[in-house]
Amino acid sequence: MNYTHKAKNVMVIMWLLCVPLGTLLVYLKSPTQLFDWEHYGYFLLLALLSSIFPFFIAGSTLVLVLWVNMAIFLKFGLLAELISMQLCLFPIIYHMKINRQTLYKYFFNSFMFFSLSVLCGSLVMALGYEIGNVNMKDVVLYGSIYAITYILFNHVILYIREYVCGFNPILLTKDFYWEISCLLMTLPFGISLYLFENSIGTTALWLLGIPLITITFLIRMYSNSEKVNADLNKASEFGHQLAERMTSKEILDMFLERLANMFPIDCGYIVDNVDDQFFILRAIEDGVNKEIQFAHEDIKYSLVGKGYEKGIPVLYKKQSEWNYMMPPFLANDMQSVMCVPIYRNQKIEAVLILAAREKHVFEPYQLKIVHLLCSYFAVSLEKARYVKEAVEKSEICELTKIHNYRYLDKQLVLNMKNLEEGKYHSVSLIMLDIDKFKGVNDTYGHQSGNLILQEFAQIISQEIGSSGTVARYGGEEFVILLPNYSKLQAIAIAEQLRRKVEQTPFIVQLDLDEVSREEIIFITASIGVSSAPEDSDEGMALLRNADRALYVGAKQAGRNRVAEYVK
Repeated sequence: MNYTHKAKNVMVIMWLLCVPLGTLLVYLKSPTQLFDWEHYGYFLLLALLSSIFPFFIAGSTLVLVLWVNMAIFLKFGLLAELISMQLCLFPIIYHMKINRQTLYKYFFNSFMFFSLSVLCGSLVMALGYEIGNVNMKDVVLYGSIYAITYILFNHVILYIREYVCGFNPILLTKDFYWEISCLLMTLPFGISLYLFENSIGTTALWLLGIPLITITFLIRMYSNSEKVNADLNKASEFGHQLAERMTSKEILDMFLERLANMFPIDCGYIVDNVDDQFFILRAIEDGVNKEIQFAHEDIKYSLVGKGYEKGIPVLYKKQSEWNYMMPPFLANDMQSVMCVPIYRNQKIEAVLILAAREKHVFEPYQLKIVHLLCSYFAVSLEKARYVKEAVEKSEICELTKIHNYRYLDKQLVLNMKNLEEGKYHSVSLIMLDIDKFKGVNDTYGHQSGNLILQEFAQIISQEIGSSGTVARYGGEEFVILLPNYSKLQAIAIAEQLRRKVEQTPFIVQLDLDEVSREEIIFITASIGVSSAPEDSDEGMALLRNADRALYVGAKQAGRNRVAEYVK
């Protein structure tokens, strides 16, 4: 969670006001039996060993140290337990990877554990427990109360913190239930540790402590392997989702966004290399997509260029390992960095940079997973390129090399949608038909007819340019789609095209005679025009209206003319 600067300062101030003075008051006022420092040292060592091995279950981080601290409280009192818990905080903080920016976490956790020690210890003593009591019933009762209230108050304090900071907290989270489950396992060990130590001395610490710490270590190893398996499953799912994306833009947009969700990164960059020039293809910083540009030379002589040259993924755990080759786009507060080359067809095409503000954030196995995901990414981009080429090919008329009806239909739907949404003020459609084209085929042959169709398509395309969409509708019919053109503008363009076609000489190959020869002929075209929303507010109706204008207003009126649709 992102806490405000004010909230972080308040956490530090709370520690300064409560923990030092509170510890002194506990020393002066609470009943304590620190008469055997050697025995206390053994308990403290066991508590520190227990706190060294946190483990993860279903996303919850668990530290099995409460059982030892409960025994310390039962034997030595509140001050001894308070000191033990504060010392155990250091291994826990180490695993939290605290740095200068997150130092507030130490102060808050220290304050929280101090509060828990005082609250739970005071409660148990107020209920009647006497330090050093070895009565079985009292030890079980008060030890259980101490441990259960410790976990409950812990979550109450966390709830209050999140609520005050403006979040929407849940009191009994899954962490609470996992901690209660672990308590059911370790509570008997804590009670037995206290009673056996009173009976047989420090031998009890090793008889009970070593097996439980060993179990904790094994659980940690198992939970780590489970975490790796979980990340691998996420990577596999991620790979399938990449493969389902059909366009390069979808793949690029999804890739960095999902990486930011999978791993604790604060920023990520895909640095492409085209014609030996580096540029930033995609960037995400603190969850927000950014468009940034830097000079090729600045990128080349940074760790991006080094990663491109080496061709192997590299993990940097802190800034001192890479700051001598800092990329221009990385902020000065970044620490952990992954630099992963992206291969396509056994050639490095780009470099992926992932970074985090905390040190030692990334694990070596995560680097391997990211490298694997980069392979999925490259393959998906390659597939998207082939799909795009196939789609484009399927939407191009092989003979005339302009768009076909499939593409026209898609553009017509899109244009009418834009018109409906107010993005266009009008959409006009021009339909052209070559006059007496069957006679051309019969006289000069179909090959000559094809040459005329090709040149006719070229004339239209050159005249329209990027102003609209030109497509072959079928046979000798062609369609021009003009967004944001009024009917009058479309009629003017149609008339200009009609004159252009009429005045253009077409060279045909006369193959039907005994001797093949070239001949120049002239052709004409009949044209129909329709516009939306003036004539229709539906795409297919717009097409039919232009077709009707062509045949009724132009063909039947003598050909070689432009006709507009009239309702």
